[in-house]
Amino acid sequence: MNTAYQDSIRFAVLGPVRAWLGEQELNLGSPQQRVVLTALLLRRGRPVTVGELVDAVWGEEPPTAAVSVLRTYVSRLRKTLEPGRDAAGSPRVVVSVADGYLARVPDDALDLGLFERQVAEAEKLRAAGEESAAADLLRAALGGWQGSPLAGLPGPLAEAERSRLTEERLTTLETRLDLDVQLGRHRDVIAELTLLTAEHPLRERLCRLLMLALYRSGRQAEALAVYRRTRGTLVAELGVEPGAPLRELHDLILAADASLAPSAPRERADAPPDTPGPQPTVHVVRPAQLPADLPTFTGRQDELDQTRALLSKDGAPPATVVISAIGGMAGVGKTTLAVHWAHEMADRFPDGQLYVNLRGFDPAGAIVPPGEAIRIFLDALGVPPRRIPAGLDAQTALYRSLLAHRRVLILLDNARDTDQVRPLLPGSPGSLVIVTSRNQLTGLVVNDGARPLTLNPLTPTEAHGFLVRRLGAARLAAEPRAADEVVAHCARLPLALAIVAARAAANPGFPLSAIADELRDSHGSLDAFTSGDLSTDVRAVFSWSYHGLSAPAARLFHLLGLHSGPDISTPAAAALAGLPLRETRGLLVELTGAHLLTEHRPGRHTLHDLLRVYAAERVLTEETPQERDRAVDRLLAWYLHTADGATPLLIPHVVRQPLEPMPSSCRPLVFTTREQTLDWFETERQNLVAAVHQAAASGRLSTTVQLSAVLQGFFHLRSHLHDWLDTCQAGLSAARSARDREGEAWLLANVASALTGLGRSDEAFEHFQQAAALCQELGDTYGTARTVARLGKVYLETGRLDKAVEYSRRALTAFRTNGSAWGEGVALTNLGDAHQRLGRFDDAIGCLEQALTVVRAIGGRWVEGIALDVLGTVNHRLHHHDDAIARYHQALEAHRDVRNRSGEGSTLGSLGDVLLASGEPEAARASWRQALALFEEFDHPDAEKFRERLRRLDERTAGSRPDPAGGRKLTLPTGDSP
Repeated sequence: MNTAYQDSIRFAVLGPVRAWLGEQELNLGSPQQRVVLTALLLRRGRPVTVGELVDAVWGEEPPTAAVSVLRTYVSRLRKTLEPGRDAAGSPRVVVSVADGYLARVPDDALDLGLFERQVAEAEKLRAAGEESAAADLLRAALGGWQGSPLAGLPGPLAEAERSRLTEERLTTLETRLDLDVQLGRHRDVIAELTLLTAEHPLRERLCRLLMLALYRSGRQAEALAVYRRTRGTLVAELGVEPGAPLRELHDLILAADASLAPSAPRERADAPPDTPGPQPTVHVVRPAQLPADLPTFTGRQDELDQTRALLSKDGAPPATVVISAIGGMAGVGKTTLAVHWAHEMADRFPDGQLYVNLRGFDPAGAIVPPGEAIRIFLDALGVPPRRIPAGLDAQTALYRSLLAHRRVLILLDNARDTDQVRPLLPGSPGSLVIVTSRNQLTGLVVNDGARPLTLNPLTPTEAHGFLVRRLGAARLAAEPRAADEVVAHCARLPLALAIVAARAAANPGFPLSAIADELRDSHGSLDAFTSGDLSTDVRAVFSWSYHGLSAPAARLFHLLGLHSGPDISTPAAAALAGLPLRETRGLLVELTGAHLLTEHRPGRHTLHDLLRVYAAERVLTEETPQERDRAVDRLLAWYLHTADGATPLLIPHVVRQPLEPMPSSCRPLVFTTREQTLDWFETERQNLVAAVHQAAASGRLSTTVQLSAVLQGFFHLRSHLHDWLDTCQAGLSAARSARDREGEAWLLANVASALTGLGRSDEAFEHFQQAAALCQELGDTYGTARTVARLGKVYLETGRLDKAVEYSRRALTAFRTNGSAWGEGVALTNLGDAHQRLGRFDDAIGCLEQALTVVRAIGGRWVEGIALDVLGTVNHRLHHHDDAIARYHQALEAHRDVRNRSGEGSTLGSLGDVLLASGEPEAARASWRQALALFEEFDHPDAEKFRERLRRLDERTAGSRPDPAGGRKLTLPTGDSP
């Protein structure tokens, strides 16, 4: 871009979107046209696809001619921004790239770039102790704002970015005001803070600054009034108390604490020390997995004081791994206390919070093993599934490496024993681990230095406070004797009190004496809570609440005891009960209102461990064995048929196995898009795995085989390799038990594919060979072809190219004999790839052109995209650059049609290679940047390759052109294909 021109053009987005060329303001056209410019400016030199621009302007309902109108907007913007450009000249500001556009605008030509740079410099000044200079720089940065950002622009992009930028401005303003108060300018900022707190009454930091400024100005009563007003707003609108910092300031003001007096500016005590040496440029993931804190939490002050004492009062990071083991009987409130304390301490652990329910006492026996818990944490920390090692020791080592030098709060809820917990402990200091368990974790205390805390039932005062928070002080004061009796019957157990309070709250017209009478009539079982016979005690409480349900809701509740997964969706619950969806939804609302079920996400419900036990007991009592079997059959059939019907949207031309008809009383879900399908599979993944094992454990061998076979395509495409192997092994065992030889052959091949993905090649080859031998024994020509083709693909990916050619040829012959056009296309593509890697270009072109003919005849766009990509590579290696570029563009169209994101990224990378070889470095840069963005989206290992290519291109070093032959991996769909 011409330097003089670059220096003369300026843009503003921190207010109305405007542009100037020199001193002259430019007319940027209609609001929609300004949205296009805004989308390009906010991407900061990175490409924006045509599809993204259409979404930015029109959202989910674009006009028919949206792309044409969009190109008109771009053309007009180019003329406006470069009025003197020759018609034959290339645009210098809005530039075309691959499938979209980018804006070449230096950061200092955009007011947002200048603002962000000033904020970053101010942060450095503050860290260096130069608070006054930092405050002045922030004031200057905020002075560049001209009102609401992106003012007057329509569309979803403008709305989302307007919210983001407004939050960024408010955060910066809060920081500037904080500095002013630190610098003794508290009187100067009171008026500004008063206006801001009125405009943003829920921002506790603003409230805190106003309270401190008022107090330091000698206006203590007004400071306390600000607190009361803010607390009232938070409670009324959100049902929550102020956060710990605001409460602590309130207490300090009440005590006229000397620490509140103005002092000279000083370096923050919590500022991290400088770290010598270069810092890795990695994407840092800060998980925030804690469940919501209970708004009505009360009591437990002694226990909270004990837990707070585990950490230093000055906020310094722990010098060791701090472990708190919270124990006690079921229903005593271990999880509630742990979550409350975790939220209180969360801001002291800036690298995030991890949470897992280890389900140590799950009645279905579905205890979360340490390996699964670690995989959940690795996923939360940003590790892609393909990078998770196979063994527990290796997984633990990776997990501890990621936590080294980080300060993370980890909550391990409902642990069974020490062995389940120990692999989840960090290996380096700085983190806090909170463990809850019904068992005494003696090994954790003796060997790992855990600090035990055993919870007892609430004190009488706390139990009364518990009921006051839920029912109101007036109701208890009106019937103090009945309130005492309720507390006594519940034995001050939080879980029992919560159930009773829910019953009373749902019936505000009932006198508390009536509630107490009902408790007394329940044979006095609640009085036995302190006896240690937990199952009998809790059963009495649950039975009382259970009998208050309508008959249909009670039936649904106890049937939920047959479900083995961690949670259940509304449609799955409908299938379990054999009821219409609408009726089931109403029953779930009834159960949730009675606190017998928790809706932890919209439309998804879970049972507390003890309630799950109780439901399982009730279903044994109230349903015949035949009806229990029918309910489980309905649920498993629903999972099977929904997954089977959805699979073709993931894997075109999959060969589906015949299934038994669905029970007439339930209906599988039907999806219309690939995105809906993937979302359902991801959401239900743990339930689907549990369903496979439930089917196996209950002797439903055919269902086990079919469901494990149906799921393998999804597990492969999303790289859930451990789940893939786990379910296929269960299916293989069931097939062998049922003497289902066809199922055994199918699952042997799938186990082998999963082992291949996990890098266990020797085991994979052994299973493939068993599968091939069994298929031949059965006379299954298609199964033989499929297995041989998969062997050929493994040989190809492991570099054994002669073997890859041999097996791909054998598969090709077998698929042709069997009449499978899809399989023939796959085999030809694999064979062509093997030939091109061996330098046999004529043979490669012949195979690939045949593959295209075959797959185009059946609409096989997935394989077509891969074949076109390999043809592009052949042409690149032959130095036919124009032909290679054309093939890569055709491959991109096919990849995008079927949402093959990995294939799209790989082809964009190859397109960049050939563009560079053709002498078009800027076009190559744009293509590689798009590939990098795609691979970073799902943390693909090839992302680093493209970062390196871009670095080399920037440095213009010799030898920067990558070999087009080597190492790229485009994944063929697994389902029915090799």
